[in-house]
Amino acid sequence: MSSEENIAVVVLAAGGSTRLGRPKQLVEFKGKTLLKHTMDEVDDLGFHTKILVLGARQEEIQNKIDPKGFKVVINTDWEQGMASSIKVGLKAAIAEEEGLDHVLFLVSDQPFLERANLIKLVHTQLTQHPKGTYSKYGNSIGVPAIFAREAFPLLLKLKGDEGAKKLIYAKEFDYGTETFNKGGFDVDTEEDVRQLKKMEA
Repeated sequence: MSSEENIAVVVLAAGGSTRLGRPKQLVEFKGKTLLKHTMDEVDDLGFHTKILVLGARQEEIQNKIDPKGFKVVINTDWEQGMASSIKVGLKAAIAEEEGLDHVLFLVSDQPFLERANLIKLVHTQLTQHPKGTYSKYGNSIGVPAIFAREAFPLLLKLKGDEGAKKLIYAKEFDYGTETFNKGGFDVDTEEDVRQLKKMEA
């Protein structure tokens, strides 16, 4: 994806799923792990800086993936919640790319993520210039989401299980959305895995 703006990508894959009992990042769908699927969808868009944040069972995950172009950073505080991974990923992206304009955040357990979702998000962000653009699924908004430099200080203030969605309640935080069909389906339990397997056909 060509752009005069400097955009980094951060894949948040540090969390563990206590209800699943195994790394959800390594659950397979249509012949590849969910984490590899996410990385592949990002890969062809031509982003210069790509960060992969690992934490829970990171050695097991690293042994089964090829980071190919992603800088792997480890969130040792992953048990503190999503905010810690956002901050680790953002700081790594800022360190990697001087003059960073935007950061695009993804998670590793959205099996129906497509490149088109990311292209629409980035396009909205770059043409409408909000502080952030979120994916919209049903009545909810969330990741993937992209944030302008002006939002970085707010992201770095997140705590515990707070995700970037909290920013929409901040004063004068303007944001856009792009529809992501099936974006609300993620993998946290064996029942989720069973449902996913039924959708492979």
